[in-house]
Amino acid sequence: MAQDGDDTAGGEGTVEQDRAVRPPSGDVYDWYQRGLKLLAGGDPAAAVHVLEHAVTAEPTSRHLREALARAQYDARRYPEARENFAQLVDSDPADDYAQFGWGLSARKLGDLREAVEHLALAAAMRPDLDHYGRELRGARAERARQ
Repeated sequence: MAQDGDDTAGGEGTVEQDRAVRPPSGDVYDWYQRGLKLLAGGDPAAAVHVLEHAVTAEPTSRHLREALARAQYDARRYPEARENFAQLVDSDPADDYAQFGWGLSARKLGDLREAVEHLALAAAMRPDLDHYGRELRGARAERARQ
């Protein structure tokens, strides 16, 4: 018999454990929409939680993985963001946004060689996007100071 205060009595977990394991209500599309809304509303950590369930359910969806990578980046979960942006690039090397996200994530992690490589690819693919070139110049300058 469990003692008082034992949250795992009878095989039941804590509320936090239940939330981590049990998917949110709705279907994958609902999770995607909810994740985007949370991200736009400034709650990237909550967006990550919802979008992780969506990507688990549909791991080949580029839209879901990109949304998750964006949320992870905004939540300062740079290693996970880099991994998801890298997976997007692996499946489509011409995805300039994924190259850009990979480069930004690598820069936040201090890997300036990798950052410059992917930011340069993004900037070359989309020279019309000023922020791509600006981030590339910043990463190159930071690397030169090392």
